[in-house]
Amino acid sequence: MRPKTIVTGGAGFIGSCLVRELLANGEDRVGIVDNLNSGRLSNLAAVKDQVETHLVDIRNYEELVRIFAGAETIYHLAAIPSVPRSISEPVPSHDVNINGTFNVYRAAQAAGVRRVVYAASSSAYGDTEVMPKTESMVPRPKSPYALQKLMGEYYGSVFASCFGVEAVSLRFFNVYGPRQDPSSPYSGVLSLFMKSALTRTAPTIFGDGEQSRDFTYVEDVATLLRKAAVAKGVSGQMYNAGNGGRYTLNFLWDQIQKLEGITLSATYGPTRGGDVRDSQADTAAAIRDLGHSPRFSIEEGLRLTLEWYRAENA
Repeated sequence: MRPKTIVTGGAGFIGSCLVRELLANGEDRVGIVDNLNSGRLSNLAAVKDQVETHLVDIRNYEELVRIFAGAETIYHLAAIPSVPRSISEPVPSHDVNINGTFNVYRAAQAAGVRRVVYAASSSAYGDTEVMPKTESMVPRPKSPYALQKLMGEYYGSVFASCFGVEAVSLRFFNVYGPRQDPSSPYSGVLSLFMKSALTRTAPTIFGDGEQSRDFTYVEDVATLLRKAAVAKGVSGQMYNAGNGGRYTLNFLWDQIQKLEGITLSATYGPTRGGDVRDSQADTAAAIRDLGHSPRFSIEEGLRLTLEWYRAENA
């Protein structure tokens, strides 16, 4: 029997967590679409017998139509998810994040898919002094990546109104947790901090370290994605997918040092182009319409994440 649910980017950090969440909550089998550009099949090793794997690029429209046939829900997480890379390599970033996303929506409509849940990005807000950031704010993207992810939201809204595909966009804030790859220069800052703590090497913080983010544990994001797939009356809408908190990089590095029992001063580099200074989600709409209820505090999320990295490096 063909899977009723497909996750693009399903071998990635967030995607693989979502796959496990879906299987733990009633799905018998989940299909994934991933070209393994940044995803790893090892992320799905524990559930590989319940996963139908398609090593396909989302720019391949014909293959997407074939894979989506019979599916009811598509979670679209596949992307080149990096602000710095979108600046240094804007062409592939544009091609995957805009053209690939258009293909996903187009293939979903052709295959008769009921709902697409799209991984948008809080980077669309840009720099605004008002905190927390609410969905009604005018977007001010500062980087190609931010603009590309915003375009995906707009396509979702258009496919909902013009083509009958139920589309819901979730603006991810800074997602962290187990399986986030620290080996790339484009990796999330907390995965790099974890690597630094375990190898006893000073991390490099770009800027003064007082920039703040709404760091959200990956399991909370996976749960919200699943809720967004079944919520009523939300087609064409966008919601913040954050935790509602705000923490500086200096604070987080201090917390990780305490958890690991080390004292190691960070080094500081120049601010990176396209980076947003501060970010924090207003989660009221997601709580009201989607039943969002984050379970993990920053302290518990950091502890669980560090424990996972420690076990992986044992």
